[in-house]
Amino acid sequence: VAVCGTGPDSVYPAASRELAGRIREHGALVTEFPTGTKPRRANFPSRNRIISGLSLGVLVIEAGLNSGTLITARQAGEQGREVFALPGSLHNPMVKGCHRLIREGARLVETVQDVLSELGPMAGELAAALRAEVGEEGGAGAVADQAPGNDLLDDPDYQRLWDALAYDPRTVSELVELTGLPVQSVSSMLLMLDLQGMVEAHSSGRYQRVSS
Repeated sequence: VAVCGTGPDSVYPAASRELAGRIREHGALVTEFPTGTKPRRANFPSRNRIISGLSLGVLVIEAGLNSGTLITARQAGEQGREVFALPGSLHNPMVKGCHRLIREGARLVETVQDVLSELGPMAGELAAALRAEVGEEGGAGAVADQAPGNDLLDDPDYQRLWDALAYDPRTVSELVELTGLPVQSVSSMLLMLDLQGMVEAHSSGRYQRVSS
């Protein structure tokens, strides 16, 4: 899966056109931007919140203090995802952002095992939950038949979250408190509602209903 910061008819960078074709054939290209949208710097923080939302965690290998990667790490934290950072030399300006993340609570990573030990159990639980929801015999076709939309609100948890949302922006923490749902669940459901155009996500990390 690749998440794009352009419309579905544009590939950025252009050198990745062949790669995009292979992903489209064997996986999925995902974008929230309409056809005709060209690459703009402002598009990519919005795109990255989808990447972090689809992930169990985010690992930052290099980031300066002004790197956009820190925005993605912040979004991941707001979505209840794990944030990992790789430390480096004190004299390397390209790791100062990593050191800041570690000071702020990101997990320090030295080996692949440091990541797997945290995310491995979570991945197993997620896979089990998906199998239970779809059914072992349903396969991928069952997922495709359940295209989300307003039908999301048939789920009691989604309805509870929808009732807690307002036309004034609210933070994830406020929605967790109002619904009593786990932060990971609220973040995942907000992402689904956002992708369906039912809520609007602000750069401040707040969410509100979209006026019909």
